[in-house]
Amino acid sequence: MSNPVFEWTDLDTRVVDTARVLAADAVQNTGNGHPGTAMSLAPAAYLLFQKYLRHDPTDPKWIGRDRFVLSNGHSSLTLYTELFLSGYGLELEDLEKFRQAGSLTPGHPEYGHTVGVETTTGPLGQGLSTAVGMAWAQRYVRGMFDPDAAPGQSPFDYHIWVFAGDGCLEEGITSEASSLAGAQEIGNLTVVWDDNHISIEDDTAIAFREDVVKRYQAYGWATLEVEMNRDGSVDVGALDAAYAEAKRITDRPTLIRLKTIIGWPAPDLQNTYKAHGAALGTEEVAKVKEDLNFDPDVNFPMEADVLARAREVRDRGVALHEQWNVGYDAWRSANPDGAALLDRIESGAIPPIDLPEFEVGASVPTRKASHAAIQSLAAAMPEFFGGSADLAESNLTTIEGAPSFLPESVKVKSNSPFGGPHSIYGRVLHFGIREHAMGAMVNGMAVNGLVKPFGGTFFVFSDYMRGAVRLAALMQCRSIFVWTHDSIGVGEDGPTHQPIEHLWSLRAMPGFNIVRPADATETAEVWKVTVENGTPTGLALSRQGTPVIDREKYASTENVRKGAYILSEAPNGDPDVLLLATGTEVGVALDAQDLLAQEGINARVVSMPCLEWFEEQEPAYKNEVLPESVKARVSVEAGATIGWWKYIGDHGRTVGIDHFGESAPGGYLMKKFGFTPENVVSKAKESLASLED
Repeated sequence: MSNPVFEWTDLDTRVVDTARVLAADAVQNTGNGHPGTAMSLAPAAYLLFQKYLRHDPTDPKWIGRDRFVLSNGHSSLTLYTELFLSGYGLELEDLEKFRQAGSLTPGHPEYGHTVGVETTTGPLGQGLSTAVGMAWAQRYVRGMFDPDAAPGQSPFDYHIWVFAGDGCLEEGITSEASSLAGAQEIGNLTVVWDDNHISIEDDTAIAFREDVVKRYQAYGWATLEVEMNRDGSVDVGALDAAYAEAKRITDRPTLIRLKTIIGWPAPDLQNTYKAHGAALGTEEVAKVKEDLNFDPDVNFPMEADVLARAREVRDRGVALHEQWNVGYDAWRSANPDGAALLDRIESGAIPPIDLPEFEVGASVPTRKASHAAIQSLAAAMPEFFGGSADLAESNLTTIEGAPSFLPESVKVKSNSPFGGPHSIYGRVLHFGIREHAMGAMVNGMAVNGLVKPFGGTFFVFSDYMRGAVRLAALMQCRSIFVWTHDSIGVGEDGPTHQPIEHLWSLRAMPGFNIVRPADATETAEVWKVTVENGTPTGLALSRQGTPVIDREKYASTENVRKGAYILSEAPNGDPDVLLLATGTEVGVALDAQDLLAQEGINARVVSMPCLEWFEEQEPAYKNEVLPESVKARVSVEAGATIGWWKYIGDHGRTVGIDHFGESAPGGYLMKKFGFTPENVVSKAKESLASLED
């Protein structure tokens, strides 16, 4: 697909200089921010948006668009100025309100808040790593809809462009993700490294001295280098050639090392840490304007011919879109089944899913039930795919019979049980032992919009990926994290592998669902609700078996979507005590209910797989499940107890664990630390007795 012609003129230089001034003014106006990188990267961003990025400002969600990710999100004005200049809906007053309450220009780019922002960035390294996930998703989507098209000829082909700073490349997460991008020979990804040698603590040589180019070559990337002009400005001609070469390289990702001087052309503060994260000052901004031939007394200057020139990109974008439509319409005509699938996915509809069934009373680990549910979902939903951080055998995340997602050049054992014969369009993902990158990459796949991705590891290692999980919560994207080995039930692996504080740590994260199902049937239903909801969710699943609950005797799993429900009503009228449980301990609570009944104590068992879903319910329903009139309560969960007081109140008691475990068989540890019906009964009696004090 050819780009409508764009040739750099003196007027384009004026546009770039205007962008530099706007960045300086925006930070000066609000009193804080990061002007330096936005000033020095202005020509690189403008050239990319005008000539190389395939985008249509009149249709920001066009599925055929290229994606741009500003990994060094503190330089948000690099993106905001281009969105303004390109006509995405941002206007000059939005730049004037930079970092102010209610503005469309927050301190760091926020997905879903500002039109044209493809992913939330700010925590360094997350953007680049998310972009690798975007590139994986593009390849998978192409395989789902148009696998036989010639390279570059499918309407599902697009390129991912990333701007990243020194800080991004210092973060370990980018090493993980970049290694994966190279291993997968992802050819539709270009990272522009802004090599300016400055961070908050000044010269990066104090902590960052390796040869980054050689490092990326070792990852399997193509590398290009662009030196600056003698005056310290970006060499636009050389960068133009590098962009063009990056587009031609399709067998591996590309790193462009772009040498810049941060804050250029600020006469006194360029190339200093002071240009990184603070306003330049009134005098320095005035000098910048004078050097660039602007009136120093005019803030946020915008000349009519400058804006008109920049917004010519809208016409080029519309023309590109019209060219793309020709191929897209031809694809739809030739692929009615694929078109119907695409329409269904874009509508958000979920097809009928035949969930697995389990034998009542059988002892089934919820991770094993999850594996069965994954097969059912995969059979119904081609857009559903994923894998694990080298733990497929333990997480049970493999889609059986599906090929591994690997380039043809990779030679692997043909008898591996973790994915069939591999394909570039495979469905089984292998992240290696890279939990943090996996989290960010799942986010990148999720914001693609056409897939439902998942990634798995041990629950205890959710700590390693917390930064990415937090961004999933911020973005409210459809990321799914499968976390198995959910408690001291892990057993002999010991305290290093036994999660204790993790459930409540994740429950403390706004906008994130952490789900711990009670048994096999609840697990399958949880999976269905998760893909229907489309919000970021973590599944905490057991290694240890637990009896499959008889749903003829107890409540239906359809209640799972409410987050908490009455699993077993008190046998003789109103309950005396409530037993609140999650995960495999729900079975313990049911046994305790029977023991209490033998002593004439009426207990209700409430399964609470997802407190976040429960909190979304109407107050009347919540009071129905947990009536305020019943003050005697016991929580039963093999994890920290810190947050249960909200639900059990002043008279409640907890059965939990507020210390690390030990290395011993899981069943032994469960008994040792009190996860037994007898201990639940004892706690219930304590709670009842406290009502009389």
